[in-house]
Amino acid sequence: QVQLVESGGGLVQAGGSLRLSCAASGRTFSSYAMGWFRQAPGKDREFVTAISWSGGSTYYADSVKGRFTISRDNAKNTVYLQMNSLKPEDTAVYYCTAGSQGKIRKWPDYWGQGTQVTVSS
Repeated sequence: QVQLVESGGGLVQAGGSLRLSCAASGRTFSSYAMGWFRQAPGKDREFVTAISWSGGSTYYADSVKGRFTISRDNAKNTVYLQMNSLKPEDTAVYYCTAGSQGKIRKWPDYWGQGTQVTVSS
């Protein structure tokens, strides 16, 4: 079992930056791929980014490529999402996820409770 707790959300102006963190419990953190999804008001939840268990492979949605960076620190059981050049359309609740490498981009096994990111124009 893995428990995920996100932090770092908030209100930022367009063009600004935020860094989300996700702290994971459990001794098997390093064996899981990790990712982030988001859900904007009135829209379906969507994949944002993922990182392999080793950190050697990363994946991004086209909408965030070049602006967002995912990273992980297995010694601290933490995954990060650095978000730069934020746009109003990035406004959403961001969820940290964990799962197997083959499923992380579509069907993660574990979800955090979410953290709100609001980008003002």
